[in-house]
Amino acid sequence: MPEEAPGVSHHEPIGLRRRLDLNLMGTFDWDLNRGHLNLDEGALRLYDLRADEWSGEPLALASRVPPEEGARLDRALSLALQDGASSYGAYFRVRHRDGTMHWAHSQGRILHDADGLPYRVIGVVREASNELADSALLRSLQQERQRQTVMVQQTTAALARAMSVADVTRVLTGPGGARRFGADALVLGLVAGGRFEVIAATGLDGDVPEDMLRSRLDDTLPLSDTVASRRPSFLRTRGEMIARFPRLRPYGEMLPPGSASFLPLVAQDTVIGALGLFGNEPSGQSAEARNLALALAGVVAQSLQRATLFDQEREFATGLQATMLPRRVPEIPGGEVTVRYHPASVGRDIGGDWYDVIALPQGRTGLVVGDVEGHDTHAAAVMGQLRIALRAYASEGHPPETVLVRASRFLAELETDRFATCTYVQADLDSGALHVARAGHLGPLVRDGSGHVDWPKVRGGLPLGVATTFGHDHFPETQLFLEPGSTLLLCSDGLVEQPGQDISVGIDALTAAVRAGPQELGPLADQLAELLWSAPGSEDDLALLLLRRVPDPGGSALPRLRLHVHQADPAGAADVRSALRRTVDQWRAGPVMYDIEVAASELIANALTHTESGALVTMELLPGEPRRIRLEVEDRSSQWPRRRSPGETATSGRGLMLVEALADSWGAEPRGSGKALWCEFVVPDGEASPDGAGPPGEG
Repeated sequence: MPEEAPGVSHHEPIGLRRRLDLNLMGTFDWDLNRGHLNLDEGALRLYDLRADEWSGEPLALASRVPPEEGARLDRALSLALQDGASSYGAYFRVRHRDGTMHWAHSQGRILHDADGLPYRVIGVVREASNELADSALLRSLQQERQRQTVMVQQTTAALARAMSVADVTRVLTGPGGARRFGADALVLGLVAGGRFEVIAATGLDGDVPEDMLRSRLDDTLPLSDTVASRRPSFLRTRGEMIARFPRLRPYGEMLPPGSASFLPLVAQDTVIGALGLFGNEPSGQSAEARNLALALAGVVAQSLQRATLFDQEREFATGLQATMLPRRVPEIPGGEVTVRYHPASVGRDIGGDWYDVIALPQGRTGLVVGDVEGHDTHAAAVMGQLRIALRAYASEGHPPETVLVRASRFLAELETDRFATCTYVQADLDSGALHVARAGHLGPLVRDGSGHVDWPKVRGGLPLGVATTFGHDHFPETQLFLEPGSTLLLCSDGLVEQPGQDISVGIDALTAAVRAGPQELGPLADQLAELLWSAPGSEDDLALLLLRRVPDPGGSALPRLRLHVHQADPAGAADVRSALRRTVDQWRAGPVMYDIEVAASELIANALTHTESGALVTMELLPGEPRRIRLEVEDRSSQWPRRRSPGETATSGRGLMLVEALADSWGAEPRGSGKALWCEFVVPDGEASPDGAGPPGEG
């Protein structure tokens, strides 16, 4: 059958313009120097432009040529100009005023002047949809399938890691969140109390208005209508959406101008919310695209249902643990206490960390930080029972070792498979004496009023429960002294342990943070939790307890170390020497370290050998010039020391001679029921640091 062309007879001549028009072609003339682009009628028809809409400005084509297509044209022309070529050609797409996309091909001849500089491009532009239909369709389908596969994989993988509702919203609104759904903007809402509540949005030009955050389940807004009807909606343009939902008209400018999809979120045959997806380009979604959107909405619905259950379980678990921790911290005469507890920042379950502050007989105070093995509600339940039992034993006034022995036996008798670590401190703030016992737990840290930070060596036993099971329920006590203005820190390992990191790294970080931290306990506790627990995103619980002995009014805050050596403790002297070395190193008094250590060994040996009591060792960095370090060893014997002159073959009697030879001065003083032997050592200029600054001691 012959094809007729409207307005063309069988025999009349046809001009060039008409010939081009019949073949869906047009011409253009682009003056590069003036920047003016002339399009004939055929080219205007191809771009779907009226003559009164065309100004001759090349940028005016942006209303018809999408940015990515314009970039393709610019790239082809730029390469030709750089290479000095005489022509170029490129395929691109044109968007007509009805939103449909059409393929076109542009080919131009580049004219150069005598100097080889381009000044004009003359060419043709033609419809290319038919010639590219098959190959473009195949390529488009292949790309679309690949895009859909990637979208499903990315969305499913991201949501699989989301535990809480907050995690799900972070996936949807984070970088690339909307693009995982093939959208440019996204709004998510849930049904709560019979109303619809928007909980997340991204890609909009501004925040969701207040009167849109919560709405009734009716047909005035697209998402609430989707929930009420349980049916999805697919709209081509923003105008179509506003026409259907006039309530959106005042906020139309904040919405993308293109297509919109509103999808019900259905889990176990219940609509729990709705998801809105918005695009920048008008589009009539294919059946395949709609099915994909509904499938992704199903994945989101399942993730949100799982996350909601997780949040409910976690709220119950954290509430359970909160009821098991002390409701208040008692006031301590002569001291300040601050506590912090934070549940694990990831995961469904809580842990068994706990703290306690216990008022004891005779004005003393018990301080506890512990950790039951595991991160579940069973660990929290065991923690609650163990905390109550330990509090009861401590309240009876038992010494720390007895308290931990009884607590270990109690845990073993619970017939649970859990063990617990714990550090218990019995504090007498009148004297500053601390009696410390450990059961497999991190020892205390002490920061004095001058900023010195130290981890005193505190011997310990096996974890509670395990110690009884293996018949080693022995928890030796260590006596320390907390000077006025000094702070004691107890914590669980959540503050110093990170996955894949050696605990010594965390201990060093904690030491540095305490040294540089504020003096006030509250700000210090918050800073430590933020810096060492919250910021790294610890997966463990955190229990933190800080005790500060109130400074004496008007008293000096001299850098000081005080330790007690029990007479029946053979390793006590070695522990004291180790502590002295760390402290002298912190004070930057290395040249006199050996002399102090030898003198301390001799004075401690004298006290333990010639008296029936232990020894209280005190070392101070005295003010004034020259700098001096004073060492005292106090015992409860009133017998005055006697300096002897031993013979060459004598095996004893040289202790005070050594002290006299090594110290710059020494002597003895009465101390209540006993006495104190003291000696002082002058620190060479530039060695001692009066403010206590210096490198950290050993952990």
